[in-house]
Amino acid sequence: MAILKILQYPDERLHTVAAPVAHITDRIRSLIEDMAETMYAAPGIGLAATQVDFHERIIVIDTSETHDQLLVLINPEIIASSGISDYEEGCLSVPGIYGKVQRAESVTVKALNAQGESYVLESDGLLAVCIQHEMDHLMGKVFVEYWSRLRQARTLARLKKKQRSVM
Repeated sequence: MAILKILQYPDERLHTVAAPVAHITDRIRSLIEDMAETMYAAPGIGLAATQVDFHERIIVIDTSETHDQLLVLINPEIIASSGISDYEEGCLSVPGIYGKVQRAESVTVKALNAQGESYVLESDGLLAVCIQHEMDHLMGKVFVEYWSRLRQARTLARLKKKQRSVM
């Protein structure tokens, strides 16, 4: 297993739309393991393959307190949603930046697991938000892009300033 480099906003590769996974191979399973290790090390609760520069429809999530309930979603598709919630979100690709995003309160998602088995998952709260957030990554969208242009510009300036101070 390996810790992968997480792309940082505004890297253009974060805007790449991920392709469906045609076959679950040893390479895909290895990528899933590396993504999980990367997510836990960051530390985070969700990671899309797009964020580590693999443009395939793969997500790993673990919202548990104990970090031992890894959820793998391959080719996820939201098949139902309801309600509206405003949740304070953050992102491993936009470190140190948090803000509210309006999303569905609950979602039902259909996906494949790492063994290629299809399943349906009903979720609400943090898990539903996380699924929607990570699925946005697969579509080439970063959560800050829900905000006004002014707020996006301020966020970008703040990130650039932070990057300069690290160098």
